[in-house]
Amino acid sequence: MATGCGVGAGRLSLCCGVEEDTRTDDVVQRLLSLEMASHREKLQLKTSLLVEKVRRSPIDVGSTEVQIAILTAKIRNYQEHLQLHRKDKTNKRYMLLAIDRRKKLLKYLRRTRYEVFENVCTQLGVQYTFPPEYYRKATQRWVAKKALCLKVFQEVRKIRAAERQRRKAVAAEREQSVSKEGTPV
Repeated sequence: MATGCGVGAGRLSLCCGVEEDTRTDDVVQRLLSLEMASHREKLQLKTSLLVEKVRRSPIDVGSTEVQIAILTAKIRNYQEHLQLHRKDKTNKRYMLLAIDRRKKLLKYLRRTRYEVFENVCTQLGVQYTFPPEYYRKATQRWVAKKALCLKVFQEVRKIRAAERQRRKAVAAEREQSVSKEGTPV
């Protein structure tokens, strides 16, 4: 009885056309498993699995969807690496560059073909968020200046509110004095 090729229980199976009766050694199975695979091979496998989800045709290697899938695999790889090596600034920078590139591609895909964009986001598990309309890095000087401006604005509001109250009181007194004088008894 012949078995088909496939991935089973986290191990690569190289059993095309091999009878089930022939059992492979435990050492050979360990050598062929993903646990013993190099990091590059694991990354290629993860990338190919993501690309298969969004690929238009079997020969599609450069469409926007495939580029997004490849970048997603790289980003996830960088995230795994940075969880172990938190101080690795170079890979953090590469991850941020890949995120920006993927964001640009997603923006383009959203603008041109929205249905494909939604499919890619659901298949890859990517959540697209809109960029802010205005972004400014908050420096210490800018934060202090903003706090001072807010404090001044609130003080001016209090002064104006007090002025309005005073004007209302003066207007109410005039109204009462005009009403008292205007009624002959």
